[in-house]
Amino acid sequence: MTEMFATLGTWNWLIFGVILMALELLAPGVFLFWLGLAALLVGLLSFAFNPSWQLQILMFAVFAAAAVPLWRRIARSNAAVSVSNPFLNKRADALVGRVFTLEKPIIDGAGTVRIDDTVWRVAGPDTPAGSRVRIVQADGASLTVAAA
Repeated sequence: MTEMFATLGTWNWLIFGVILMALELLAPGVFLFWLGLAALLVGLLSFAFNPSWQLQILMFAVFAAAAVPLWRRIARSNAAVSVSNPFLNKRADALVGRVFTLEKPIIDGAGTVRIDDTVWRVAGPDTPAGSRVRIVQADGASLTVAAA
């Protein structure tokens, strides 16, 4: 085993890094990417100076461990982007509080309302068609309404 580590060189690290990044494409999870980046950094530093195999493995471990806080910082900054548009991919949640006109009456707790080009199922107290209702809750593709 020691012989295998002793033969580690620049190209081994670069190939290992590329393989890890390619595996990330096959099984995305943003985990192998950072290990691949650490391996590429070790390979690039090995071009500059010729470290021992022990130092190469130590550098890989340090770079891989440093990638975790770096990833958290990047992920946190991307989370701020979604805060600027909180209803992205949550169209029904954006409808809560708005008032619409019933397209079909609510009978036995079920009816429909047209919002833009979509007909939504609504649940609520029995109400005749043409009545104005306020959306009070969104649950998947079903909306709960109350009289406006």
